[in-house]
Amino acid sequence: MKLSEDFLWGGATADFQCEGGYDEGGRGLSTHDFETDGNQENPRVITWKLPDGTTGGSRSSFFFYEDLPDGAVPTLLDDRYYPSHKGIDHYHHWREDLELLAGTGMNVYRFSISWSRIFPTGMEEEPNEAGLAFYEGIIDFCLELGMEPLVTIHHDNVPYALAEKYDGWSSRETIECYVRYCKALFERFGTKVKYWLTFNEINAVRGYAACGTHKADNNTHYNAVHNMFLASARAVKMGHEMMPGSMFGTMYASSAFYPATCKPEDVFAHMQKRRRTYYYIDTMARGHYPAYAQDIWDRKGITIDWQPGDEETLAAGALDYVTFSYYRSNTIAADSPRADEVMGGEGNPYLKNSDWGWPVDPLGLRYVLNEFYDRYEKPLFIVENGMGAIDKADENGYVEDDYRIDYLRDHLKAMMEAILVDHVDCLGYTMWAPIDLVSLSTGEMAKRYGFVYVDMDDKGNGTCRRTKKKSYDWMKDVIASQGASLWE
Repeated sequence: MKLSEDFLWGGATADFQCEGGYDEGGRGLSTHDFETDGNQENPRVITWKLPDGTTGGSRSSFFFYEDLPDGAVPTLLDDRYYPSHKGIDHYHHWREDLELLAGTGMNVYRFSISWSRIFPTGMEEEPNEAGLAFYEGIIDFCLELGMEPLVTIHHDNVPYALAEKYDGWSSRETIECYVRYCKALFERFGTKVKYWLTFNEINAVRGYAACGTHKADNNTHYNAVHNMFLASARAVKMGHEMMPGSMFGTMYASSAFYPATCKPEDVFAHMQKRRRTYYYIDTMARGHYPAYAQDIWDRKGITIDWQPGDEETLAAGALDYVTFSYYRSNTIAADSPRADEVMGGEGNPYLKNSDWGWPVDPLGLRYVLNEFYDRYEKPLFIVENGMGAIDKADENGYVEDDYRIDYLRDHLKAMMEAILVDHVDCLGYTMWAPIDLVSLSTGEMAKRYGFVYVDMDDKGNGTCRRTKKKSYDWMKDVIASQGASLWE
């Protein structure tokens, strides 16, 4: 049980969860910059100034938020902490961070580019040179260290000015701005970057922070996603023309879905649930909407704003490979209140849960790998997998994180079985996140994923010192042995 030498081992991060430097280097404000900290009991909110002059907040989760009153504008408040402003200060520590990652033997690093660092408002005609130079430094250093850059172009945020002028992805104007942004990246980095992701977790992009839209209704959402599909397809086509040999994917938030029982109604509900979430990656991987899309539109009262040429655009920009995150599995019953949602489901009495209540299901990863490869017959890439946990560091910042080692061992073995036993074509694996960073869902530092500990609390206090955890050397052995050490 050993993987080939060309298998890509690495780690994954997101700009607004680690970079910081939100007002440096000519960067403009992003929609996530208005999102406060939070925790499991108190959700993050987008802070707003309302038409009557008062300030308030709208619940901001990864998936949904309430509609906002007309005239509401996002506002930064002095008495609130905004985690994206500081992140883990990767903006000033990126060389140290990349050296730590390369020290494990990683040969790929997935990171995202902040759109507002390249085009501060999203609407400029020319890109910001300081922003391009920052990411070029990261890309060049990755290559120097022997790590392939895997670039996420759009990781759940939109330049603030673009969101306010066009209501984010609900407008086709945003497509043109995105294509101009992509062209600037391809022109500057095209000879250095082979692997690209047009969007992150396309099936979970919703709301102001991630999508730049003020309205939460289904019609707005599905039309915004239609515009994202078109933008991605145009970027893929342009990328192939400008960068022969480049490969394009879109990150999909996966979960193994199981029927809650063998009751026929639960099995059918499980099929319907899978369709609601696969709608996104089916469309982008195949280059056209699946037949069942019409049923979803009819059930939810959605009218897609088709324009001449849309079908041809989608067909010309199908993905080269399918990339996805995997953290957990869910069960679905016909009477579940979450059966009609795109994401989520019920727990599983046969599985243990993480500190954040997520079922831990390594076999589910093998299940998903096989299902995707059967479904798309395209190369796969696991670009996020990991376990958020409460780490207790000693006075030196060292963490005995055997629970993380256990989680990763079991999931990596399941991945290897899918590749070596089931013959799934999987290009690589990038762990989320190799270095502690701000949690997307809760906005806290207490939910740690990395094998590098960062001395920072939920309010951004601390020295930012980086320290290797026990899992660091363990992962180093796994990579050096091409996974063989997992079986010893």
